[in-house]
Order: sequence, then structure tokens, then C-alpha cells
Amino acid sequence: MENPRTPKPKRLFGALRQHFPRTHALAAGAASFALVLAMFVPTPEVEAKRLSLPVNLSVPEDPADLPAGKAEEQVAATDAVLAPAIEAPAEIDKKDLEVRNGDTLSDLFKRAGVDAAEMYKLLSSGKEARGLARLTPGEKLTFHIDNDGSLASLELHRDRLNLVEFTREDSGAFRYAAYQREADSYSAYREAEIDSSLFMAGSEVGLSHDLIMEMAQVFSSDIDFALDIRKGDRFSVMFEEKFLDGEKIGNGPIQAVTFVNQGKTFSAVRYVDANGDANYYTPDGKSMRKAFIRTPVDIGRISSHFNPRRLHPIFKTRRPHNGTDYAAPTGTPVYSAGDGRVIKAGYSKANGNYVFIKHGERYITRYLHLHKRKVKVGQRVKQRQVIGTVGATGYATGPHLHYEFLVDGSHRNPATIVRKLPKAKSIPTAEMERFRMQTQPLLAKLESYEQPALAQRDEPEDTQEVN
Repeated sequence: MENPRTPKPKRLFGALRQHFPRTHALAAGAASFALVLAMFVPTPEVEAKRLSLPVNLSVPEDPADLPAGKAEEQVAATDAVLAPAIEAPAEIDKKDLEVRNGDTLSDLFKRAGVDAAEMYKLLSSGKEARGLARLTPGEKLTFHIDNDGSLASLELHRDRLNLVEFTREDSGAFRYAAYQREADSYSAYREAEIDSSLFMAGSEVGLSHDLIMEMAQVFSSDIDFALDIRKGDRFSVMFEEKFLDGEKIGNGPIQAVTFVNQGKTFSAVRYVDANGDANYYTPDGKSMRKAFIRTPVDIGRISSHFNPRRLHPIFKTRRPHNGTDYAAPTGTPVYSAGDGRVIKAGYSKANGNYVFIKHGERYITRYLHLHKRKVKVGQRVKQRQVIGTVGATGYATGPHLHYEFLVDGSHRNPATIVRKLPKAKSIPTAEMERFRMQTQPLLAKLESYEQPALAQRDEPEDTQEVN
């Protein structure tokens, strides 16, 4: 407690200045300051009780200038002082999951051990995140989880080339980023002669199922692969192979292809127009795509031809067969033969599941005995759009598609009528120069591949001289 009688330094100095001359006052003031300072300086006894904490404020020496052995000691000492100040990074747990059939985003978060609240935070971060609700089997998710169980980031690998990433920011929101890698593309070439079927011939030379189907689609307006194929037919095809880090990851589109059917040669080349649309054309710019494809199934066996005087297999009576039957396994996709509108779709005792499509004002196509219907009345459809699957519903002895083609209300033979119908539009005259510049190198490259094979086929067989 402060003694009221003890004069304060300021008050004492003021009193001395009033009663003494200036020189005397200064001297007295100095003495007073010394007296006050003595009141606050600790005595030797108090100083002895204090702990000594030496702090080195000098600049550390360069370890290179220290004697041998001292440099290591100084580095170790410095690391020991700084180590507590360096905060160790939070541990991140990584979990990779693949989307399975029937999986929802909630299922995947549960399998990853991340709380559903984190999922809702992510989904509310933007429209890109809401797209995670639409996942496809085979896609992969990578969860990066903090040690407190919160989601640090989520990666969606749609395939080996496309990655979508959501990263949590300091604010708690998720930042969206998309990355795309470019695969290396190289031209590949295959050729084969057909002995039993297009599928078998293509498989034997290493063509994938998708490439065989693509080749059949290119010529679908000119060749009926269920009716027209003969032993000895052959094809040569040039396509893209895609590689990533030296490993093949898939095939690109067919670039150019030639098909010899019953001695007649058909050629097609891929062209991407100024709008970015890709289609196949003959070397002189005519579209390979007619208004209607020849067959509404990819590859099947004709079990019954168009025959107005056919004997019905079930009722054993003379009834016209107004269409073509394609025998194929149940579930085989059935395509619309051309662009049009569904005018009827339903079920009847005789037809089973059926779909009728009107194309313009003159043409109607009918598809009977379907296992399932994929379209509804009034729906607009495109050529080669799946409208149903092959089945054996209604009056059917086995799984097959009954296909009818009507012109102005009269039944016509589906196998022959398409050849008489016009093709789609060809390359406009104004675009022909661009078409040639893009397609002629592809056709020349295909021809260069074909020449050695043709020369090999034309070589005379070795003969043994008979004495």
C-alpha cells in the first residue's frame, strides 16, 4: 500500500523548483531522481532470487564459416528451436470406390465413411456438384478425408481421360475444376475375307464388337448383312487406336473403309463438316446414309422372307407374309429404319408388343413381337434410334422381329424397297474443296495399306515341277 506521506517524484520536483534558484533546483532535481530510482532498483537479495534466461539476439553465423563439427551442432540446435513452431500437416485418408449397378451417391458416401451432412454441403455448392447425382456404373470416385472425418476433396474419374474435382476451400465451400487429358491417336488397319459371317471375320483379325457394328452401320443403306453377305466377301478398314501413357485405352472412329460384296465394291470415308458434324460419304461426296436403313437389327438371320402367298407356320393356312422376319436373341436392339413419329405402340394378341412409325407422308414401318417397347405414341424418333428389343410375344414360334414396310398404304418388300429410295443430302458444291482436302489423304492412306495385301492375293501359287 502506498504511503501517503511519501512525496511523489513529480510533486517533489515542483516544490524544489519553487524554493530554490534554477541551478540549485536542477541539482536538487537530479538528487531526487536518484532517490526515486533507488526505490525501484532491486537489492542484491532480490536479484539473487531471479531466474536467468539468456536470449541470444545476435545474427547466427553461417555454418560454412564455423569450425568442423560446429556447423552440424548449430543446424541441429536451430532445428530443435524451430520444430515446435512448424505445425504438422493434417493427415488425409484416401479412399477409391467404383460405381456399381444401383449405387447412389449416398451409398458411396456411406461406403467411404463420410457423413451424409458432408454430401449435402457438397451438393449445395453448385450445379456441377448436383450432377454427381447422375453416376454411371464403372465410374470411379476418390475421397480425400480429413482426420476429423470431413471431406477435403472428391474426384470423379469418368474415364481415364476425364476428371472432375471438388476441393473444399477455407470458407467451407467447394471449388469445382474439370481436367481432360488428350490420348495419342494412331491409324490402324485391318482386312479380312468372310468365310462364315462378318462378325467372325472381324473378330479373327482383332476388330472389337463395336467396330464391326460401326462398319455394318456405315453400309447399312447398301448392304443387308443378314441377306446379302456371301462367302468370299471381304473388307479393309482403317480406324484410330487411342493410347495413354503407352497403353491402348480404346478405338476411335472408322476413318475409311472398303467392302466388297458379291463382287461389287463399296467405299466410304469419314468427313467432319464445318459445324463439327461427322458422317460417312462416298469418295465423290455422296452420303452413305439413305432415308431408310436396310435392316432394323444389326446382324441377324432372316427366318422368313416377304411372301404374299406364304403358308402360315402356326395356322397352316395360306396367309400372306407382308414383312421380313429376323431371328435374333431376345433383347437384341431394334432400330427405327428412319426419322419419323410413333403413331402406334401397344400390345395385341396376334402382334404382341408392337411399334408403328410414320416417316413423312408416304411411308410407314411396323415392328412386331417385341420383348419390350422403348418409345411411346407421339414420340419423334431418329434413324437407328432404339425403339424396342427382339422378343417372342404374340403369335410367335420363337424370338424374332417381324418388320413391315408400307408405301402409300401398300406393303412392299423391305429387302428391296430401300434401294429404290433416295439417299440423304450429299456434300454441297461450296464445301467440296474442304471435303477433298480432308478426305483424300485418308483414302490415299487406306489404298497404300491395301496394295501389299492385293499384291499378295494376286501372287501365283507355288507349283511343283512334275518330271
